[in-house]
This record gives sequence, C-alpha cells and structure tokens, in this order.
Amino acid sequence: MKHAAVLWDMDGTLVDTEPYWMEAEFDLAERYGGHWTHEHGLALVGNDLLESGRYILRHMFDPGSPGSRLTPEEVVELLLDGVVARVEHAVPWRPGARALLAELLAAGVPCALVTMSYQRFVDPILAELPDGAFAEIVTGDRVSQGKPHPEPYLKAAAGLGLAPETCLAIEDSNTGATSAEAAGCTVLVVECHVPVAPGERRVFRDSLEGLTPADLLTLAP
Repeated sequence: MKHAAVLWDMDGTLVDTEPYWMEAEFDLAERYGGHWTHEHGLALVGNDLLESGRYILRHMFDPGSPGSRLTPEEVVELLLDGVVARVEHAVPWRPGARALLAELLAAGVPCALVTMSYQRFVDPILAELPDGAFAEIVTGDRVSQGKPHPEPYLKAAAGLGLAPETCLAIEDSNTGATSAEAAGCTVLVVECHVPVAPGERRVFRDSLEGLTPADLLTLAP
C-alpha cells in the first residue's frame, strides 16, 4: 500500500532538542534544590509533558525542598522557558530531516507534525521552515491524552482527512512509536538517544539522510 501522508514527530526526529531538555532539567534541579541524573532524563524521552512534570516531582525533589512545592504544570513551564531560549538561539536539525521535509512538500505529500511539546516551543522551530510546511500540527497542549496513547496520531490523521492506516509516522522513541502504531500507522523508526523495541508496524533505518519521498511512501514492515 502506498502511504498518503507523513506524520512527523519533532523532538529527536525533526530536531535533536533532547540535550536542551536535559540541560533545562539539570538547571531546574540546581535552582530548586533537587537532584537529577542523565538516566532520569532519558526516561522522559517522548513523554507527555505533564507526565514528565509528575515524574520530575517524584524523582528530583526531596519532601520539604523548594521544588517539592511546585505543581507539574509549573515544572513544565519552567522547563519550556529554558528550552525555548535555547531553540531561539539555535535549532539543532536532525541529519537529513529538513531536506526530506522539503522534498515531501515539493512532491505534494501532506505532512503533519505530531509532538508532545507545547505550541510555544514549536513556534520558533516552525519559523525556520517554509510557510505551510505542515498541513496539520498536533501539540501536547492540544490533546487530552499524550503519547503513548494513540490520540495524537489519530488527531493528526483526522486533521488531514485521512485514515491513520494510510499514513507513515516517523519516530525516535518507544513512547512515540507505540502511539503511532496503536493509531494504525506504519512507523519509520530512526533512533536518536534511546533504543526502540521492534514492533509489528515498525521499520528501522539508521538515518533519514538519503531517503526520498518515494522511499517513504512505499515503506512497509
């Protein structure tokens, strides 16, 4: 079956902003009297931001510390402050991603962005892309249930007027691949910071570099 659209994850797929998130997490720990590890940071890759906020409150702060009085929503906004500032300084594109997106647009292939990041983080990245690069944008603050739930990918496909089974998703994490797979999409997995388990609808490549729109549209597990 030929795919009708490509649904892009953002963090770790279109851009490699995971180091920015981890730096912001360590900054938060230092500012509010907490403790953090790189392993904890990796555990958050691909997660819904509010779920990450809850995880941080469980693992970063001891009871009675200044940070323990924060809410998950406040944690998320503090992290976003740090990450948005870094992205506005430099957008760290993943190898081959920007060129492949441009080729898909030139070929008339509809694309959607499906990210658990919030709109205010997405905006400076979109500003570096052509107008209308994504025909549909689903952010973490537009869904009631984030990845690994299928809602984000179901919403993106519906926004394009397509069945998810006709769409190819590009992901870099187990959380994101599970979301897309559960929605019915074929998933192209290009690992970034964390290993991804095999799955029935998952196809693995080492990089997006060298891939063409024709490669994506005919990709099958």
